[in-house]
Amino acid sequence: MSVYVLPVLFTLALWWGSTGVILKLVRLPRGSFPVSMLGMTVVLFAGLQGLWSTRADVSVGGAFVAFASGMGVWAWVETSFLLGYVTGPLRQPCEAGCKGPNHFWHSVAAILWHEVAIAIGMVLVGLLTRGGANDVGWATFMLLWIMRLSAKLNLFLGVPNRGEQFLPPHLQYLKSFFGAQRINFLFPVAVTAITALAGWLIAQLAANPSEFQVCGYTLLLTLVLLALVEHWFMVLPWDSERLWQWQQSTSNFDRPIVKQQNAVPPPMEASSASR
Repeated sequence: MSVYVLPVLFTLALWWGSTGVILKLVRLPRGSFPVSMLGMTVVLFAGLQGLWSTRADVSVGGAFVAFASGMGVWAWVETSFLLGYVTGPLRQPCEAGCKGPNHFWHSVAAILWHEVAIAIGMVLVGLLTRGGANDVGWATFMLLWIMRLSAKLNLFLGVPNRGEQFLPPHLQYLKSFFGAQRINFLFPVAVTAITALAGWLIAQLAANPSEFQVCGYTLLLTLVLLALVEHWFMVLPWDSERLWQWQQSTSNFDRPIVKQQNAVPPPMEASSASR
């Protein structure tokens, strides 16, 4: 039973803890951002080293390290975005009334360097794990990318809960790219696809694989289920910020913010997302 329970608990703790730490770093005074980014760069290199050292390790421990390493690389990508270091060439709200293809390409420009960083991360993770028997780290990074891409598209098209409370002051202009507060056509497709992926992973576990595969599939399944929960947070009447109340003591989010011209008023990274 522990071969199932430990991966679930490990994923939950890593997801909850890492998301909280990133949110806490973003809420610190901006003078601390360079130190935070330096610390996350150490995490990045540790993650890359972990992926390389476990590429041929098909033990249960190898699955845990590869999973954590993939999460570490992703954490650098998320933190660099939320701290405002790697965003996009467009760093201002979209003009009022902008819509259609122009609005879409403006939203892409707002996060373009972030997407390039993800692509570079995918290449690095792929190269470090290529030809190895342990692909848990690669699968972890790819799942995080797919789930975050789905979340971004849903935010652009519109969802009831847009998670704007997670945006730091220097990224408030991104709210102008969020769609209306209603369920869009992509949302049911996305949650159905994520649920189907979870079902496929459960089927792999039911095929009686090795202990390494059981651990790897359970880690990935838990991550997929968390992504599913995060998607439902977008439409259900529940404040997801409660999950990370412990990191709000040093918040600077409540400080007065100069209202930016043409910004869409508030009713989200998520994270998510993530986290």
